[in-house]
Amino acid sequence: MTNEDYAVSRFDGAVMLLTGELKTAYRALLREDRAVCEELRLRVGQRPSALLPDGEVELNFRRLLPADLDTVLSVATEASLHAVRDSLRNGFVTAAGGFRIGICGSASVQDGQVTGYRAVSSVCIRIPRQISCASPELTDRLFPSGKPCSVLLISPPGLGKTTLLRELVRFLSNGGRRIALADERGEVAAMVGGVPQMDVGRRTDVLEGCRKAPAALMMLRAMNPQVVALDEITAPEDVAAVSAVASCGVEVLATVHGDGIGDIRRKKLYRELLELRVFDKAVEIRKKNGVREYTALNLEEEACC
Repeated sequence: MTNEDYAVSRFDGAVMLLTGELKTAYRALLREDRAVCEELRLRVGQRPSALLPDGEVELNFRRLLPADLDTVLSVATEASLHAVRDSLRNGFVTAAGGFRIGICGSASVQDGQVTGYRAVSSVCIRIPRQISCASPELTDRLFPSGKPCSVLLISPPGLGKTTLLRELVRFLSNGGRRIALADERGEVAAMVGGVPQMDVGRRTDVLEGCRKAPAALMMLRAMNPQVVALDEITAPEDVAAVSAVASCGVEVLATVHGDGIGDIRRKKLYRELLELRVFDKAVEIRKKNGVREYTALNLEEEACC
């Protein structure tokens, strides 16, 4: 199977969550657009659209009704919304195959927590793809002889930090290391019924739906990991958890939003993170001429400059 065949098959998997007439509309997209489509967007009162790298493209279809979106959720949850109530509190559900479905509408709230939706107005079906972005050259530079170290992945939103994190987790896990993955939003492993829908390696233990900081510390105590991985450090408690994990002699893989190492050094939270001297290396992800570029940095050398 070629890379394009695989990409189109993932698109087709997402389309299977739709009603018959919507399936037909999305399958009418050109093959090259289906191969790069990132999301299916459905909004009540609007025409359905596909999110491509250059923006949303409307389909030649009627305006959507509330029943269209209700049907999508019924299919995605196998007609059992109560079974995914915890995910709904965070505004999404994950369908078999790892397709994450974001939801907006009129929320039902109890004690300050979203418990469900009285009406759904928007649905966003994200199409995850298992992309091999960790080249042998990159992994050799990060992990000489396969030995893990602590690595920080840096990029602006949408350039593949989570995808690269998943690749590095799988690489180390299949290489014999025990990995504890704190997957707060379910984007790395995309578990359904306790089963990862994305390949995160044979020796990876996943805790999903729990805030990153307590999840990392829980697994540190309970699972005896050699590496702890967490996506998107965004709060002081995340930084404190990274420090606690590292102080126990465990390596850390983590991601942050930023336009390179210089950019995150200008932000207080990330500057404090770097001052911990936890991370041995970093990877900057940028896009040039439509192609992602990965630059590995030795932070020990950077700190000495």
